[in-house]
Amino acid sequence: QVQLVESGGGLVQPGGSLTLSCEASGFPFSSEVMRWYRQAPGKERELVASISNLHRTHYAESVTDRFTISRDNAKRTIYLQMSSLKPEDTAVYFCHAWLKGYWGQGIQVTVSA
Repeated sequence: QVQLVESGGGLVQPGGSLTLSCEASGFPFSSEVMRWYRQAPGKERELVASISNLHRTHYAESVTDRFTISRDNAKRTIYLQMSSLKPEDTAVYFCHAWLKGYWGQGIQVTVSA
């Protein structure tokens, strides 16, 4: 069955770093465009970063130069390395398989002193 399982979230202080992982199963992964979205309380879900099957990446302007998306096809996993975190990065982060339309369950990231 299709699964996207996020891990690595939690509480971090402003200026800190965190790496999210998303392990996929149940569908062809290496050809899939994978994305990270986030949704803060009271706000719409927004695209954070995207990586194509050719490892081309795209970032939201608000996270450029702070976040890095990557993928390991052998492990069927994507990553989101987040650094210089700000309180406004606080949100539930979701993994998304764009071509298939699959979503993970989401994982909380809280940036607070």
